[in-house]
Amino acid sequence: MATRRLEPLAWLLFSAGGVLAALILPVLVFLFGIAYPLGWFQAPSYAHVLALVQPVPVRLAFWIFAVLALLHWAHRFRYTLYDGLQVKHLNEVINLLCYGGALLGAVVTAYVLWSVP
Repeated sequence: MATRRLEPLAWLLFSAGGVLAALILPVLVFLFGIAYPLGWFQAPSYAHVLALVQPVPVRLAFWIFAVLALLHWAHRFRYTLYDGLQVKHLNEVINLLCYGGALLGAVVTAYVLWSVP
């Protein structure tokens, strides 16, 4: 019987995080980094943004986006270290730091999202 590996799942999460980050992050950077500060659009008030983040499905969607983006980073950084720096002999340490960092980021994101009043 063939053993199942987690590699296909890691590549699936990598691609999902990359696609979401490529679609959503440029819009957020444009709005909150360029358009609102320069006055091209009226910035939403704090109360309006808080009202948008209040529903649980919205918080869950933000959390899923953050987790997928973190897993995309972890997988990309892991293979950058493997192929770019040729440190394949530190396989276990690199996996622990990359995916452990993504897991820690997911926990911190969940805490921040659910501590919003």
